[in-house]
Amino acid sequence: MPDFRCSIASLVDDEPMAGTAPTDRELLLVESPGPWGREATSDNRLPEAVRDHLGSVGLKVLLLRRPDGSAGPGTHVFRASATATGYDVSATVLDRPEDLLDLDLARLSSYDAPLWLVCTNGKRDRCCAEVGRPIAGRLARTWPEATWETTHLGGHRFSGTLLALPSGITLGRLDTDAAVEACAAVARGEVPLPWSRGRAGRPAVEQAHELHVLAGGDPADELVAVPGPGRRQSCGDDKVKGTTRFEVRTAVSGGG
Repeated sequence: MPDFRCSIASLVDDEPMAGTAPTDRELLLVESPGPWGREATSDNRLPEAVRDHLGSVGLKVLLLRRPDGSAGPGTHVFRASATATGYDVSATVLDRPEDLLDLDLARLSSYDAPLWLVCTNGKRDRCCAEVGRPIAGRLARTWPEATWETTHLGGHRFSGTLLALPSGITLGRLDTDAAVEACAAVARGEVPLPWSRGRAGRPAVEQAHELHVLAGGDPADELVAVPGPGRRQSCGDDKVKGTTRFEVRTAVSGGG
């Protein structure tokens, strides 16, 4: 099926997005201009020693590049560590990528400005490139410093998909107009429910429960993960994989 698009199939199937944000609690974001391969952290234009180092740091690594193809000066590096409300983000700018080899990640400077990370790695999934790149370009017109293209966030079937830091709010099924509206809401401290996949850095069921409550559900309700239908989830391969949905077990008040 050469014309298959996983994002269109997911939308047609009405696949729920709740609870699909990344669960990684520690992220390392490294600027890497130029093309990325399917396995981006090992297939990029960074020096070989840096590529090897990124494969051994023990953190989830995402590569970054500017939507307009510009780079520098220097190499931007961010670290994000999950908290109860999102992520603590710290940052530095290195003179050259090789300086990452000796970088003490515990000594980076606090970074409080927003980051909009738009998944655009077309070698991983064509929907990320086709849908994500126009979104990144549009966001960069409003937030030029905050906006980056990034590698695999997971859930490319929900393209366009975006990770917002420091909140951790992860968005899906964006187009260019929705992305501006949704990011403006996040910047105001809101959770834009129509596009929200969950808050990254938390287990999937906690993500889904937060969205359930924000949508008006009872905080005492229990959400339970149940198997959903198997479906093809990627443009990059033909594998059929199981999906997960969350059922609400309504809290029952005690009688008097």
